[in-house]
Amino acid sequence: MNITFGDHVRVLSTPETDERGFAGKSGQVYRETMPSVTDVEVIGEAREDHALNVFMEDLDADLWFAPDLLELIDHAAGTEIRIGNRKAVRRVVGSWEESDSLPTKKWWQFWR
Repeated sequence: MNITFGDHVRVLSTPETDERGFAGKSGQVYRETMPSVTDVEVIGEAREDHALNVFMEDLDADLWFAPDLLELIDHAAGTEIRIGNRKAVRRVVGSWEESDSLPTKKWWQFWR
């Protein structure tokens, strides 16, 4: 199963993740990138030029990992994203349910 934006993940135990103290830590995927383009430091070998940024609340840090060092915990059902007047809510299966959020106010009604 592919791990994507918003998923909760756990770092697998490997010599590298054990040595750095990340094995068993969990977090949420915030971003994806191609390390050859962005030149980020990736933990593990990004074999397919793909890395995932995981925010770990207990460390108050985000780190880039090769996808094969992560295991899916869940799809973070209930996660909400709002962009403009659109809202997306994450479903249990990992898809997003999109809808219009509250109607936007006209610019001249900023005081309401």
